[in-house]
Amino acid sequence: MANEQKKSNALNIILWIAQVLLALSLIWASSMKLFQSADKLAQMWPWTADNAGLVKFTGVLDLLAGIGLVLPALLRIQPKLTVYAAYGIIALMIAASVFHIARGEGSQIGANIFFAVFAIFIAWGRQKPE
Repeated sequence: MANEQKKSNALNIILWIAQVLLALSLIWASSMKLFQSADKLAQMWPWTADNAGLVKFTGVLDLLAGIGLVLPALLRIQPKLTVYAAYGIIALMIAASVFHIARGEGSQIGANIFFAVFAIFIAWGRQKPE
C-alpha cells in the first residue's frame, strides 16, 4: 500500500511539472502572438506574415489553454477543466500540424507533436476513474 502511494505521489509531481511546463510554453507563445510586432513574429514564425487574424486567434487559444492547464487544478475548483484544456491543446496541436503540412512546412511540426504528447499525458494522468 505504501509503495502504491509513493507511485501516486510521484505521478502527481510529474503531472504538475508537465502542466506547468506546457502552460508556461503556451503562455509564452500567446504573449509573443498577441504583443510582438508583425515583423518580429515573421522572423520567428514565417507563417504569421500571411495570417494575422489566425495569429491573434491562436494567441488567445494558447493563453486560455495555458491558464486552463493549471488554474482549475491549483484552485481545486472544477479540476476536470484541466483535462478539458488538455483535450483542447491536443485538438489545437493537430490543427496546427495539419496547417503546417498543408503549407509545405511539415518540418516545423515537431513542437506541435511534442506539445500534443505532453497534453495526452496530462489528460491521461488527470482523469479520475468514474
